[in-house]
Amino acid sequence: MSRKPKYDGVIIGAGPNGLAAAIVLARAGRSVLVLEAENGVGGGARSAELTLPGFTHDLGSAVHPMAVASPFFRSLPLHEHGLEWIHPPYALAHPFDDGTAAVLHHSIEETGSALGVDGPAYGKLMGPLVAHWSLLEEDILGPVGLPKHPFAFARFGLKAIQPASSLAKSIFRSQPAKALFAGLAAHSAQPLNRWGTSAIALVLGAAAHVRGWPIPKGGAQQIADALTSYLRSLGGEIECGVRVRSLKEVPPSRIVLCDLSPQGLLEISGDILPAGYRRALRQYQYGPGVFKVDWALHSPIPWTCPLCSSAGTIHLGGTLPEIMRSEQTWARNTNAEQPFVLLSQPSLFDPSRAPAGRHTAWAYCHVPRAAEFDMTGRIEAQVERFAPGFRELIMSRSTHSPAQLQHENANLVGGDITGGANSLSQLLLRPTSRFYATPVKGLFLCSASTPPGGGVHGMCGYHAAIRALGSETKA
Repeated sequence: MSRKPKYDGVIIGAGPNGLAAAIVLARAGRSVLVLEAENGVGGGARSAELTLPGFTHDLGSAVHPMAVASPFFRSLPLHEHGLEWIHPPYALAHPFDDGTAAVLHHSIEETGSALGVDGPAYGKLMGPLVAHWSLLEEDILGPVGLPKHPFAFARFGLKAIQPASSLAKSIFRSQPAKALFAGLAAHSAQPLNRWGTSAIALVLGAAAHVRGWPIPKGGAQQIADALTSYLRSLGGEIECGVRVRSLKEVPPSRIVLCDLSPQGLLEISGDILPAGYRRALRQYQYGPGVFKVDWALHSPIPWTCPLCSSAGTIHLGGTLPEIMRSEQTWARNTNAEQPFVLLSQPSLFDPSRAPAGRHTAWAYCHVPRAAEFDMTGRIEAQVERFAPGFRELIMSRSTHSPAQLQHENANLVGGDITGGANSLSQLLLRPTSRFYATPVKGLFLCSASTPPGGGVHGMCGYHAAIRALGSETKA
């Protein structure tokens, strides 16, 4: 990187974080080139016809609460570049075997009212988070460091640091409320008895009440396409189908930002990184894999509870003890008989996803990293459990094992979709104590393996690019 610069900045990887980093540099007046290994942009935010012609499926993320919660994304004119959000009537439904369901409404009051005896407890838990969200989001989605709003963050942290199983049992009395909280916490991709698992439940719950859990019209690809369009309007360049195998292949630039996993960073720059830093990257811990299924359907999923037909996201896992067993199973390197399943049904609210009268659905469960076992039957059994007759509606399916997910997106190491294990230590030191910087001058990491971690929000790329610009000032 000592050659005469051709660009001010080169970004390796055109996922949401890579595109966000490029936009930060371009808005600062820097010349920017983005290099993407695949034939299209998006990383974890891509869409394609995976099953039948005319059926649009999301390859990665489908529902995007953190995208609309992202302060950086909200600062961009993405609506002028084709991005349109659709908000289902309910953010989330969590059905039970008796035909009822707990529902995450857009308002705290409606959610609490539906939880009956636990309504006041839910309001007491979520109310302060929602009331102070404008302060909390700066710290929750910010780089690791001293909080800008210590009192608000401390109130959040006292609850967030607790194991989700313990917090749910201590606050709620009824099965529906405990299960609803457990399902939210399971997005952490950690066994629910581990410290810090309440954090993601609180954040996702608050996000539903503040900004919603929307889907992008036309598919997740529209997020990446809007970011790309805006970047190009700023003069940024993007080249797809360029797989960088060594930093020596990168055009000369002042700074290089890598939207790569620690493993990916090692593969392209291990020859120039100090031994201690290489060792730290090799020791980085990844989370579980996921097994994903996409369906083309004759008609909507026939949920026993009608409320589920108005929710964009469905959590299939039954009670708190069931969800706990499922999320502990993969940690023991086995596959759950009744996995906790996260399901999205976007075509109910976005007719552009499928031919008239037809539908799409998307689901996944956590499995041991790099597991080879086919979970299709067990996932579909969980859907059938709460929607008898579901299997009869399947016109076509597409399945992705952890290995297949990594093959299509190298950042998904072992099928890990969160950029690394969300253990308490890695939430504080992700991927090392250097965070975005590396020991090599001008080389930065900007992927979901840096703070604030996984999710389509672009904040990892934003903070890394700000750090990179700051390093230029100091130089």
